[in-house]
Order: sequence, then C-alpha cells, then structure tokens
Amino acid sequence: MAVGAGVRRSGPNGARRGRQERARLPPEVAEDLARSGGEALAHRNARRLQEASRAYADEHYVDALRLVEPLARRMVDVAAVRELHGLCLYRLGRWKAAISELTAAEQLSGGVEHHPVLADCRRALGHHGEVRRLWEELREGSASAAVVTEGRIVAAGSLADQGDLGAAIRLLEQGPVKVRKPRLHHLRLWYALAALHERAGDVPRARQLYRQVGDADPDFADVGERLRALS
Repeated sequence: MAVGAGVRRSGPNGARRGRQERARLPPEVAEDLARSGGEALAHRNARRLQEASRAYADEHYVDALRLVEPLARRMVDVAAVRELHGLCLYRLGRWKAAISELTAAEQLSGGVEHHPVLADCRRALGHHGEVRRLWEELREGSASAAVVTEGRIVAAGSLADQGDLGAAIRLLEQGPVKVRKPRLHHLRLWYALAALHERAGDVPRARQLYRQVGDADPDFADVGERLRALS
C-alpha cells in the first residue's frame, strides 16, 4: 500500500486527505520494516517513516526528503521507503533520481501505481516516447481508475507539449468525462480538458468544463478565476 501519492498537478485537497490516510503505516509496511532489523530498530524506522510521510502530506518536501533519505540508503528492499523517497525527489524536480527510486519501488511491489508519476518525470525531461510507453502499460494493466486517469492526464499533456492539441483532447475525452458523483481524479481530468480546449480556442467547451469543475468543487485550483476570465 502506498504511503505517498499524487502527481505534480495534484488537486488542492490531496494533502489534507493524505494526512488522514497516513496517520498510521499500513500493516504490510510495518512488516517490511520489521524484517529490516530488530524490534527496537524497526520501531525507530517506522516512526521516522511516519514523520516523513506526514511532512510529505503537508507539502514540506525538503523536510520529508531529509527524514526518508537515510532510510532509503539502508533499506533498499522496502518498497514503501523507496516509494516515498522517489515521490519527494519528484516533488523537488529531481526527475532522474525520482525515476530511479520509483522504478525500484514498482519492481519491489509488482505494481504500476507510480506509472503516472514516472510518466510526468519523463515528460519533464522531454522523453515523450517513454511517456507513451508508460501510458500503454498503464492502460493495459490492472491499476485503479484513479491511477489510470492520472496517467491519461499526463499522456495528454505530453501530446500537447508536442503541439498536437487535437490528439490530447481526444485522449482526455475518452476518459471519465460524464460522471454523476465526481471524485478528485475526475475533477482533475475535467480541468485539464478545459485548459486544452481553452488553448485550442474552443471557449464555450472550456467554459462548460470549468463550470462542471466549479459546480463540484468551487475551491478547486483557480477554476473560479478561469471562469471569470472566459466570461
């Protein structure tokens, strides 16, 4: 189970929810830590990982990195430690180091839940072919709807970076655009799609999507300002 999550363009409520989710370490993480040393050492490591996770959730990424980095050097076979270390590096814009850590975390866990973050690192480095490869792996795998949606947003952003706004819009339109009870990843997709339509000059569609986001969460990002600007 993840101890930290979210890509660079995460929504405004992610940190608050993260603090609640990471109040305690998942049992499987505690077991991994216990196998890394004696009981006393495992307890100290667990406490340090919790502190790092809370700092990350509070968006204190430098503090989180300072806390988790010594653990990452000692416990290279604990997925949760490599994961949080990689996410801290990612938030601080250290793309290559983040790729190394998150790839290792996925190899240890056997999952693809960090493919969106890995893709965003590759996008920041201009590795658009790698973004496409990661997106293909993600959509063909068994990741959750939220993770797949995050990957879709990053893949669309990569297409837009390359000047293909039409393909980027089509990719997002194929996602969960029509949802009665939207969750955070739905709002993020709608917002990203609205921004692309705005860039493409389709103001009515952009306004409709921004309004859709604002109706669900008036405090989401700068959606209120965007709507006022388009009105």
